[in-house]
Amino acid sequence: MKSSNFTIATLKENPADADIASHQLLIRGGFIRKLATGLYNWLPMGQRVLNKVTRIVREEMDNSGAQEVLMPVVQPADLWRESGRWDKYDAGDLLKFTDRHDREFCFGPTHEEIITDIARNELKSHKQLPVNFYQIQTKFRDEIRPRFGLLRAREFLMKDAYSFHIEESCLQRTYDLMHDTYCRILDRLGLDYRPVLADTGAIGGNASMEFQVLAESGEDVIAFSTESDYAANIELAESLPPVKASFELLTMEEVATPDRKTIVDVAAFLQVEPTRTVKTLIVEGDDDDLVALILRGDHQLNPLKAEKITGVKSPLVMASDKAIKKATGANPGSLGPVNLPMRVIADRDAAALVNFICGANRDDYHFTNVNWDRDVPVFDTCDLRNVVEGDPSPDGKGQLKFRRGIEVGHIFQLHDVYSSKMNATVLNEEGKAVTMIMGCYGLGVTRLIAAIVEQHHDDKGIIWPLAIAPFQVTVIPINAHKSPQVQEVSEAIYTGLRAAGVEVLLDDREGVRPGAKFADAELMGIPHRLVVGDRGLENNHVEWVVRQSGKSVDLPLEEVVTRITQESA
Repeated sequence: MKSSNFTIATLKENPADADIASHQLLIRGGFIRKLATGLYNWLPMGQRVLNKVTRIVREEMDNSGAQEVLMPVVQPADLWRESGRWDKYDAGDLLKFTDRHDREFCFGPTHEEIITDIARNELKSHKQLPVNFYQIQTKFRDEIRPRFGLLRAREFLMKDAYSFHIEESCLQRTYDLMHDTYCRILDRLGLDYRPVLADTGAIGGNASMEFQVLAESGEDVIAFSTESDYAANIELAESLPPVKASFELLTMEEVATPDRKTIVDVAAFLQVEPTRTVKTLIVEGDDDDLVALILRGDHQLNPLKAEKITGVKSPLVMASDKAIKKATGANPGSLGPVNLPMRVIADRDAAALVNFICGANRDDYHFTNVNWDRDVPVFDTCDLRNVVEGDPSPDGKGQLKFRRGIEVGHIFQLHDVYSSKMNATVLNEEGKAVTMIMGCYGLGVTRLIAAIVEQHHDDKGIIWPLAIAPFQVTVIPINAHKSPQVQEVSEAIYTGLRAAGVEVLLDDREGVRPGAKFADAELMGIPHRLVVGDRGLENNHVEWVVRQSGKSVDLPLEEVVTRITQESA
């Protein structure tokens, strides 16, 4: 391709609303342009990258045995009502509309309902299973705060796959296969990533795993072991349960703590570490009851873990001060588990404490030397807290460390969340109708591109991995309009590389200075740059610059096509 026939749309300045590297560089490099908040046009340079990423995803999905389909972006409300999700999305990101016949539709953020409808109509026998359908299709999610360019856009390209089975073991095999397939895709894209345990969220199901690309700009925090493969989203991460200390049980005493409401103030007043205290949080239960959650004083509640506990309202709702006062006789800041007239659930670390300090359920008073079983005879124990760096890994190997990540993929074991509600059945070996179980496997294609840029850039621009670069090499003639030899050699190199199957861009733009062409090549992230000038041709060589390393060497003219072809393979 010649620049004179190809749109190069680089910009010198960062857009005012771009806060992270990928957003800035993809716009400055002429890959995308903002149309409206969360909506982007893909320019020719960006479309080349998008096509390459899509091709890698499609190749690996095909190699896994999945079958490609294509489903509509617009989806009827009836199917969403059948699954029970239509009303759940009223406050969510589902964009709903009504057509001219007053029929309700939505722009699909995902396609579980549509694929389940296909399956129940097309799959009749267990002999047709297992099957895994996938598509690479536009999605729309009406984000409350679209930001960070492609990382949280409203419209985006996604690969979503859905598998159907009648046996748990079969679902597990496909789930594992998709895990390995995603790893191969991310490896081919040159990404540093971690598969991590995750919450199933709005999609539902019994098990899920996210694929997190490590980047400081990531919105998620992942916890991983220093000595094993354990990794989990911070929302789901656990630590090794503590062993209860063996100490002499001291006598519980009530002490005055005037105007001390916080853990820090109480600990300082009683001259103990916050780790010797517990805090009591009161939340609403399922049946308008109240539930007390007890954590060690220095730990923070994990709402996601709490709302998964049977009997606790989901999503989690903190009790009002008025309700707390009515139930306990005390205000927040003086609460504790002793004689508390409600269900008590202690975090595992809090439950391991001996001779601890807690509120006395009387304003401005606390108990010291409180002990479970003796002073709080009835309580449940659960994992309630956020892990912290340095916690022991739950597998007993190493300690937990934190990194920020960009979620680019998510795989789920849905089981019968959708198929049971939508009556998706097949006949088993005995001729009996059985409900299929499902898996779901999503991969954000356009988000992958932003994640790649977050990991592969410097102060000059993008550094594309060779497999997805818009062009593998750019040829830049110096003052070709004044030198017939430079123009002739540049054309010969361009023609030779194209004949060898190398994707090459000949920058033959007129009126653009060489320095600007060099800067554009670095900004656009093209892996190899060949500079053809009279001075080099006097010695029968051209300058070869490698984008990733920045190294420059003089390459003999007769070796150019062969060497660059080898480097581009």
